[in-house]
Amino acid sequence: MRILGIESSCDETGIAIYDDEQGLLAHQLYSQVKMHADYGGVVPELASRDHVRKTLPLIEAAFAEAKCGPEDLDGVAYTAGPGLVGALLVGSSIARSLAYGWQLPTVAVHHMEGHLLAPMLEERVPEFPFVALLVSGGHTLLVKVSNIGEYQVLGESVDDAAGEAFDKTAKLLGLDYPGGPLLAKLAEQGTPGRFKFPRPMTDRPGLDFSFSGLKTSAANTIRNEGDDSQTKADIAHAFQTAVIDTLAIKCKRALKQTGIKRLVIAGGVSANTYLREQLAKVMQGMQGEVYYPRPAFCTDNGAMIAYAGMQRLKAGQTGDVSTQVMPRWPIDSLPSIA
Repeated sequence: MRILGIESSCDETGIAIYDDEQGLLAHQLYSQVKMHADYGGVVPELASRDHVRKTLPLIEAAFAEAKCGPEDLDGVAYTAGPGLVGALLVGSSIARSLAYGWQLPTVAVHHMEGHLLAPMLEERVPEFPFVALLVSGGHTLLVKVSNIGEYQVLGESVDDAAGEAFDKTAKLLGLDYPGGPLLAKLAEQGTPGRFKFPRPMTDRPGLDFSFSGLKTSAANTIRNEGDDSQTKADIAHAFQTAVIDTLAIKCKRALKQTGIKRLVIAGGVSANTYLREQLAKVMQGMQGEVYYPRPAFCTDNGAMIAYAGMQRLKAGQTGDVSTQVMPRWPIDSLPSIA
């Protein structure tokens, strides 16, 4: 079977073609980062309009890369949520229109399920069950994964997501958008121990996260300590260390609670080198294993949507021609593929 995947939930247009026997045949991606940088963040209306311009040309490029055409497809998958409603509607409308014209079934894919399953695109894949840390600009979740569609949310952020806190703190440090990766790079030049920020909600039971207070601590330090380059680097180092220590503590707690020794990290922040290093140490200490997608599949992409869509297509979970998107969509409400 072969499927076309369309990702348009925010500021990346991702297109991929996936074959359940041959694997990933094509992967096309266009990022709107430069367009939104002038505004210091994603402008939803501009994002939607750019998806309109880029989706069809990228689909044509994917067909060329895969050396196939619509007649070789068995379905079309698209991101139905969560995400920006206008951007989701663009991808949904295009996917359903093409599928109707090509007489193919459509599959509505949950964006975070796509991230959760992205490590399955690698040669080394986790077995079920595992614990997944989904960490991005919009979400921070700990999920027990028993099978595809069998998800139990163990903990989530009660305010800012980790990636959002990275971006907001980077902006306070005067870094360009998107600030998270720039803050991580600046942190490499920081002096360990000069500043120490709290590890929120680690002094009490539970697996929920909170990063807004940590962001406030960083903002107060930036305001009080001056703005020379070394001080900024030291604050970045302290901030990144606090966020990642918090994530590592909660991951270790979730693994002990579930008795599982397999950890998956996915989402945009999972590309952070320091996060990977710290979670590798956690899993080494617990005699467990950690899995993650390659950096290109950490951020939003069509490959993860195509893969997730393929699993549900094979399970017969397809939709009709109506256009429906869900800007908010709990991941634990998804049906199992069993």
